[in-house]
Amino acid sequence: GDTTRQRIKFSDERVCKSHLLNCCPHDVLSGTRMDLGECLKVHDLALRADYEIASKDQDFFFELDAMDHLQSFIADCDRRTEVAKKRLAETQEEISAEVAAKAERVHELNEEIGKLLAKVEQLGADGNVEESQKVMDEVEKARVKKREAEEVYRNSMPASSFQQQKLRVCEVCSAYLGLHDNDRRLADHFGGKLHLGFIEIREKLEELR
Repeated sequence: GDTTRQRIKFSDERVCKSHLLNCCPHDVLSGTRMDLGECLKVHDLALRADYEIASKDQDFFFELDAMDHLQSFIADCDRRTEVAKKRLAETQEEISAEVAAKAERVHELNEEIGKLLAKVEQLGADGNVEESQKVMDEVEKARVKKREAEEVYRNSMPASSFQQQKLRVCEVCSAYLGLHDNDRRLADHFGGKLHLGFIEIREKLEELR
């Protein structure tokens, strides 16, 4: 009884071309903290199937529409990241460039640990125990480096300032990351649907370009 399917073809203006190419941000980020809700254009897996069959014989150049869509979405996200960075710079007390570089080193190691832990979880889920153990050894090495970097950072400033949660903005998905975040939170961020969704969208945009 769904009459819309009879009337609409995949080439119709109302159909989301990013959906046909399986890269609409509304799909990718659904169920995350940045869920965008329903896309304003039509999403229909049957139309995607029609498009995939038809595109074997003819080029429809829908990649151009999808690229425009993803480009404006990512530009918005990058703008948000810049605004968040400015806001942080204003609210977090000024520290010298030397101390800032030491804090940055802790953030970099946090990022490394988070990504490695996300990888460990993925390998564990795939049943690849040996490989997962190797990555866990890398995590331990990174943790040692992080402890050393934190010590260097802590010694370079007054204790009161160190307690302040120093934040940075994730360049990929514009979420806030704390300097003192624990491993669980880091793994949740870097292995989470939101961060991975943004990686997927950014990679798709590069591929379309």
